Amino acid sequence: MGDAAVAVARAAGYRNAGTVEFLLEGTGDAARFYFLEMNTRLQVEHPVTEEVTGIDLVREQIRVAAGEVLPWPQESLNQRGHAIEVRVYAEDPANHDLPQAGPLLLYREPSMPGIRVDAGVIEGSQVSVYYDPMLAKLIGWGDTRESARRRVIAALRSYPILGIRTNIGLLLELLEHPRFIAGELDTGFLEAEGDAIRARLTHDATPAVLAIAAAARSVRLQPDHAHRSSAGVDPWISLRGARV
Repeated sequence: MGDAAVAVARAAGYRNAGTVEFLLEGTGDAARFYFLEMNTRLQVEHPVTEEVTGIDLVREQIRVAAGEVLPWPQESLNQRGHAIEVRVYAEDPANHDLPQAGPLLLYREPSMPGIRVDAGVIEGSQVSVYYDPMLAKLIGWGDTRESARRRVIAALRSYPILGIRTNIGLLLELLEHPRFIAGELDTGFLEAEGDAIRARLTHDATPAVLAIAAAARSVRLQPDHAHRSSAGVDPWISLRGARV
């Protein structure tokens, strides 16, 4: 695949970062791959390559575009360990992946060894209906694939987001599925296993209650109520604007 990707770029006279995609069929000596497409940019999965090679692809893309040459030949690049990336979306996986919109009343990214989060939001951000509902990419690195998988699971379980529904529950189900653990994946995985996976997802009322509490804690009293004691606070005023 690497040789084919280079051949495509050379044939087109392409000089910059790009992503060539293939489809793989079969395993072992019987495996065959097919050209799918080339994107003349980095893909959303580029952190996986960065984590296993230690190369900042975004920086190198900018340098090449500025007329500089790559500081290393292909032979000097080595892959170390494994990396897994998941996309955290503002979607309701139990309701046909319905996109969500609203304020992030609570948003706390995990911070632990081997975990990287590339996010486009912060706590208090408004998730709009006008753009892709992806909140962040979470990437886990480990010496082995299993180590990377366990790190991603631990990070997702330490990633509280309140105010809107997310696909974190679905991601955990996928990462803990026997077929994913065994690496027995193909393009028909969700078609075959999706219904059973989604059936295990439930709408817990706890996040809704916590979201209200988070909103109440962050909303300040109006000036004309500032002189009142805490016993006299009207919750319908202090919680104005809260959404679940």
